[in-house]
Amino acid sequence: HTPRDFFLLHLSLTDLGCICTTVPKAMHNSLWDTTTISYTACAAQVFFFLFFMSAEFSLLTIMCYDRYVAICKPLHYGTLLGSRACAHMAAAAWVSGFLYSLLHTANTFSLPLCQGNALGQFFCEISHILRLSCSHSGYLREIGLIGVSGCLVFSCFIFIVFSYVQIFRAVLRIPSEQGRHKAFSTCLPHLAVVSMFISTSFIAYLKPPSISSPSLDLTVSVLYSVVPPALNPLIYSLRNQELKDAIRKM
Repeated sequence: HTPRDFFLLHLSLTDLGCICTTVPKAMHNSLWDTTTISYTACAAQVFFFLFFMSAEFSLLTIMCYDRYVAICKPLHYGTLLGSRACAHMAAAAWVSGFLYSLLHTANTFSLPLCQGNALGQFFCEISHILRLSCSHSGYLREIGLIGVSGCLVFSCFIFIVFSYVQIFRAVLRIPSEQGRHKAFSTCLPHLAVVSMFISTSFIAYLKPPSISSPSLDLTVSVLYSVVPPALNPLIYSLRNQELKDAIRKM
C-alpha cells in the first residue's frame, strides 16, 4: 500500500491495456492469414491505444515525482504523497488520458477517407489514417493536435530529466556504494524506457513523409507501442526485492 506500489498497480493496468489493444488482433491476423479490421474496431483500437498510452506516460511522470520526493525530500514524503494525493494524481492520469484519446479519435474519424482503406501497419495508427484523408483542414487540425501533444510530452520529459538530475545529485551523496548502485539500477532503466518511448513517438508522428518506409514505420511503431509495456514489468517488478521474495514463497 505504499505510493510506489499503488502507482505500479495502475502502470501494470495501462501496460496490459496497451498490449491487449494491438497485439491480439495482430496475432489473429498473422495466424489466420487475414489483414482486415472493421471501421468500428479500428476506431475503438485508436481510442483505447491512445487512452492507455497517454495514461501510462502520465503515470511514468508521476512515478518520477514519487522517486524524487522519496530520495530528495524523504521527511516530506508522507505529506506530499499521502493516500488522498496519490488517488488524485492517479485519477488525473486516467481522466487526462480519456479526454486526450476522445479528442484525437473524434477528430481523426471525422475526416473523410478518400484515398483507399489500406493501412500499412499492424494496428490502426493515426499517422497512417491521416494519409488516407483528403480533407486539408481536418488534416491540419489533427497535425496541430499532434504538435500540441508533442509539446506537452516534451514538457513532461524535461520535468523527468530535471527530477533525475536532482535524484542523481542526492544519490551521489549516499556514503554506501551498494545504496548508490541500487538507486542507479532502478532509475537508469526507467529513464531509458521513457526516452525510447518519447523519441520513437516523435519519429512516428512528426517525421517527414520523404523518409517514410513500411519497414521503418513498423519498427518505430513496435518500439513505442509494444516494447515499453513489455519492459516495464522487468524493470519495476523483477527489480523489486519484496516481490521476488514473495514469488519464492509461493
